Amino acid sequence: MTELVVFHLDELRIALMLATVERVVGAVQITRLLDTPDIVLGVVNVRGCVIPVIDARKRFRLPPREIAAADRFVIAHTARRPVALVADAVSGTIQCQEQDIVGSGDILPGIEYVDGVMKLGDGLILIHNLDRFLSLEEEDSLDRALSTTGGR
Repeated sequence: MTELVVFHLDELRIALMLATVERVVGAVQITRLLDTPDIVLGVVNVRGCVIPVIDARKRFRLPPREIAAADRFVIAHTARRPVALVADAVSGTIQCQEQDIVGSGDILPGIEYVDGVMKLGDGLILIHNLDRFLSLEEEDSLDRALSTTGGR
């Protein structure tokens, strides 16, 4: 049984493995950083930890929009660092069987940050691989920017 946290970007539903998600918090003011990848909006301080805020809308090629007071930050962990993903809303957790997930290579070739797709009665959920979300170049650029803020 796989447990997933589902969040929304416009009409798109995206899931992360529950084991990677630490918490969901309300959107707060973001501190901008210089020389970060375009996908990084800045950083936030969560319980004394400086966490980069990632604009998942850019990665999924959705139209940009300002962060609203009702938005949520999904605080999750990659193999290298904690990150906050901006979500329009978080609908909660779901459970599924491995056989309910179609591998992304079968239907979305070339999108390495999506592990699979789950079909529900009311649509699809893209299962996101957080460890492959940032490219190596983006990771390195983020490391350099965070080292100047004491965020690593």
